[in-house]
Amino acid sequence: MLGRPVQLWLCTAPADMRKSYDGLAALVRRELGRDPLNGHGFIFINRRRTQLKCLYFESGGYCIWSKRLERGEFGIQHSRRAATVSLSRTEFEALLEGLDLEIKRRRKRWLRPTQADLAHGRIST
Repeated sequence: MLGRPVQLWLCTAPADMRKSYDGLAALVRRELGRDPLNGHGFIFINRRRTQLKCLYFESGGYCIWSKRLERGEFGIQHSRRAATVSLSRTEFEALLEGLDLEIKRRRKRWLRPTQADLAHGRIST
């Protein structure tokens, strides 16, 4: 991808890969309840898990990045527990490389405290 979406969201329901810009943007609005113009990337995978599309908006227009596998499938299981799952850049790259995207436990990492954390006394400086 040329641009860097702020956050990547994987849609857990299978999507119709015939959809293009407007169709995918409508899915983001109606099915996911999110704004497709917010700079986030929205990843859709077909039922057979052989095709992937990522829709995102960058200065002036929508972009679609897609990949179709000639053999094999993307390593995710479709689930109805949540409409979307947040993916890190590393998880997205692992998905593209053919690794199973099932994370049993996330290791703790340092995160920069937000102003809200500091204001509410959750983190001391």
